[in-house]
Amino acid sequence: MSKDDYFVHESAYVDEPCSIGKGTRIWHFSHVSKGAKIGANCNIGQNVFIGGDVIIGSNVKIQNNVSIYSGIVIEDDVFLGPSCVLTNVTNPRSQIVRHSLYEKTVFHRGATVGANATIVCGIELGRYCFVAAGAVVTKDVNDYAMIVGVPGRQAGWMSRHGIPLGDPDKNGIMVCPESGYRYKEVEAGVVRCLDLHEEEPLPADKAMGTRRYDEYKKQ
Repeated sequence: MSKDDYFVHESAYVDEPCSIGKGTRIWHFSHVSKGAKIGANCNIGQNVFIGGDVIIGSNVKIQNNVSIYSGIVIEDDVFLGPSCVLTNVTNPRSQIVRHSLYEKTVFHRGATVGANATIVCGIELGRYCFVAAGAVVTKDVNDYAMIVGVPGRQAGWMSRHGIPLGDPDKNGIMVCPESGYRYKEVEAGVVRCLDLHEEEPLPADKAMGTRRYDEYKKQ
């Protein structure tokens, strides 16, 4: 990929070789390490560190002051909020070298991590899960799960549009009030969207927000 196909601010550092997709933007004071792979149309905010051999998919948004260390895999459409904390060793000691023992953490497609949340390494965050600001996540998270608190606990289900899903009807259907998409817990702890497969992109007419979050809280 030619450097003309992506943007790197003059204050940022990009070590070679690495891979950066078309349309990606890397902003002030950020550092991309050798061997990192970043997909297309990503936005890498200010003061972001991306370690060697990190894999980041396409259309990922990383807000300011986030460090992504070796051992972390981020799939397409993930959102990482400002100053969220990601780790790669559960039991760090300054005296003990564990460079070959980094633990793998996977952020599956569409996952959101709120500002100042902490993700302890060695877990998987499911597709379109939603980790609230300040939460501390220590174990695997199901698709569409909404996680809050310290330690993190599931407080419900969140739609692909980031709107809490209400109680199911008599047929077990939960409806997103923004998109109208229907969701169902098809087995214990497993929610699926009935109208759009989790790996399919949003249609253009569903990809633009229409109401502020506060409006849904008042309902």
